[in-house]
Amino acid sequence: MSFAEASAGVLGLFTDGRPSVTIAVSLVGVLILWTVFSIWRQYTRLSHFKGPLLASLSKWWLIKTVGNGRAYLDFWEINKKYGSIARVGPNDLITSDPDFMKHILGVRTEYRRSDWYDGMRFDPASNNILSWRDEDEHFKLRSKMAAGYGGREVENLEPKIDKNVLAFIQLLKNYAAEKKVVDFGRKAQFFTLDVISDLAFGKPFGFLETDSDVYEYIGTTEETLPMVMVTTVVPFLVKILSHPLFKRMLPSEKDRLGFGKIMGIAKDVAAERFGPDKKIQKDMLGSFVAHGLTQKEAGSEILLQIVAGSDTTATAIRSTMLHIVANPRTYNKLRAEIASTNYSTEVIPESIARDLTYLQAVIKEGLRIFPPVAGLMAKEAPPQGDTFKGVFIPGGTRIGYGAWGIFRSEDLWGKDAGEFRPERWLEASPDKLKDMESTLDLIFSYGKWQCLGRPVALMELNKIYVELLRRFDFSLCDPTNPWKVFNCGIFSQSELWMRVSTTDAN
Repeated sequence: MSFAEASAGVLGLFTDGRPSVTIAVSLVGVLILWTVFSIWRQYTRLSHFKGPLLASLSKWWLIKTVGNGRAYLDFWEINKKYGSIARVGPNDLITSDPDFMKHILGVRTEYRRSDWYDGMRFDPASNNILSWRDEDEHFKLRSKMAAGYGGREVENLEPKIDKNVLAFIQLLKNYAAEKKVVDFGRKAQFFTLDVISDLAFGKPFGFLETDSDVYEYIGTTEETLPMVMVTTVVPFLVKILSHPLFKRMLPSEKDRLGFGKIMGIAKDVAAERFGPDKKIQKDMLGSFVAHGLTQKEAGSEILLQIVAGSDTTATAIRSTMLHIVANPRTYNKLRAEIASTNYSTEVIPESIARDLTYLQAVIKEGLRIFPPVAGLMAKEAPPQGDTFKGVFIPGGTRIGYGAWGIFRSEDLWGKDAGEFRPERWLEASPDKLKDMESTLDLIFSYGKWQCLGRPVALMELNKIYVELLRRFDFSLCDPTNPWKVFNCGIFSQSELWMRVSTTDAN
């Protein structure tokens, strides 16, 4: 008997001589072989990078990590264990090398935004300044928005921030008068939400005035954000969610509460600036419209401002305040500098705050010790690939931003990299300081991808610590367990319980 006859006989045992079953078995076999070959090819493509075995074979490790609430720490552990460029997915790397990140984000970079950014479409059918991957479209949109974000065309930008600082202070005074503990984490977010809504379209939402989660925006956003971040590592989910069958599951502008309610407000506010009876105001939205944003683009950008412009600045404020209050040396030194500063306005002008040496060191150290954004924000290597420090990065590979590893690198920050110590910014040599500051700039990204909201965020930071520490005494209710933190790219921080009392001068 020939080998072919024997094989046919064996196959006949399973197919019972039926051609259709034979074809089905053959197809299953081909599918299995193709799957094994695809996994092997993907594995070997990045096999010169170390990482968890599951991560090299499947996206499941990355999905689980992004959704578990502590991804920023898990990625840091990966870089510590496997090196400054480590593998976290079949086509995904993460780096804790600040030089590599600067290379990726440089002016002449050939890297592009990866499909990670598809998950940043808060409306799956529409792009925004953060989600656009087309270089030309991103540049055009950015050009239309730069003046508004820069504040050049926003009337009373600094006075509006001052007004909301005073509203925050009044809210804390109410708690101090009643001797009630305050969740500083939540109140800081009330403040940043009111600032950005006031600047974006001329009126604060009223979080501070009502001392409440208006429209239940914060609560519903914190519930849905983990799923949003999962779409960044499984981008095809965005296309699935765009299908009419699933669209009903997403937030809608018709919703009475939550993220959908904010979507509706953004759309309505944008609509007011168009048509025959359009409203003309010298706020950020007015600047965007004047420079050519369409009504649909305006609605998308307002929504992005509220999400990205409030959560990140709130994280900086609450995490830095936690470190200030928890470190008596820093607390007393900063208060002494504030007490020696004279100004006649109710809220410190930014021009004066920028010249306070220790304050600036505290702001920088606060951003370093707790970077407000810890999402991968993965960029894609150019088609021909790239070589960095002698290591080849295959074309199309996604490289993520390992924030905790970068900002706790002992090579750059010293043996005390894990310690909150503003003095490091005052003691560094000129060359060392230049390196430290260029690395800190990664928090706001570089060049064409630099955060447009940076000037507004820094203005808030320059004012808020001065006015809080000038007017109040703070202490942590539970220094051993001061807050609850959940991260899925950006942070949710709550139950930062503090006791607050007014100073003798107030």
